Amino acid sequence: MSRTRYRVFETDYPYFLTCTVVAWLPVFTRSQTVDIVLDSWRFLQTNQRLAIYGYVVLENHLHLIARSPNLEKEIGDFKSFTARKIIDLLHIHQAGTLLEQLKWHKARHKKDQEHQLWQEGSHPKQIANEDVMRQKLEYVHNNPVKRGYVDDPVHWRYSSARNYAGLPGLIDVITNW
Repeated sequence: MSRTRYRVFETDYPYFLTCTVVAWLPVFTRSQTVDIVLDSWRFLQTNQRLAIYGYVVLENHLHLIARSPNLEKEIGDFKSFTARKIIDLLHIHQAGTLLEQLKWHKARHKKDQEHQLWQEGSHPKQIANEDVMRQKLEYVHNNPVKRGYVDDPVHWRYSSARNYAGLPGLIDVITNW
């Protein structure tokens, strides 16, 4: 039996996903940590393992709208890979306090690792029609505005809002759905 009620049942649809850092720790305040996330998404896109429709990365979580024939596996691989790379980067930069917090907040059942970066699960929510897609994209793109970081979604560097405004984004996204 699964530990979560959120599941991917139909792979023909995109899903709205949220990945949160344990204890909402501010890991994505360094551009290098966000670059790890973006590079991982680019790899999955290039290898046709993930189609991305929208995203935003904030200091302690990210939202992603994506589709894949094996979405749960791809998100699991993404989280595992990025966790390892980010923790390695934090060691290189001697981010001792953050590393101690990632160790402190590690789930007890995770015996095979010293740190935990991501909370378990991604709460996939199916996007079955254009109205839901528009609503989720608006939510994703307005997240930094609601937090008071920017006045206009296109001003947030780590978002697909620029792609939807016809401007170059940091990664390619599918805007014609």
